[in-house]
Amino acid sequence: MQKKFKKIPYFKSEKEEREFWLTHDSTEYVDYSKARRVSFPNLKLTSKPITIRLPVSLIDRVKVKAHGMDLPYQALIKKMIFEGMSK
Repeated sequence: MQKKFKKIPYFKSEKEEREFWLTHDSTEYVDYSKARRVSFPNLKLTSKPITIRLPVSLIDRVKVKAHGMDLPYQALIKKMIFEGMSK
């Protein structure tokens, strides 16, 4: 006998969907036995790598702060730049 899956509800926002999946088991809604592997070979990076020279002591301080926040230090630098530009 084939398992009956629940219908995935309609979500008004990504936030609502995120909250739903945090509290529900997706195996009750999705038949993973029919999943197939796909690839997206033509995806392009949405960010551009740059080179910036910073004092070693500043990089070390950022790394310590990032470690305390459990973040990669480059992500913390991006966050700081973004927040600085928002002001």
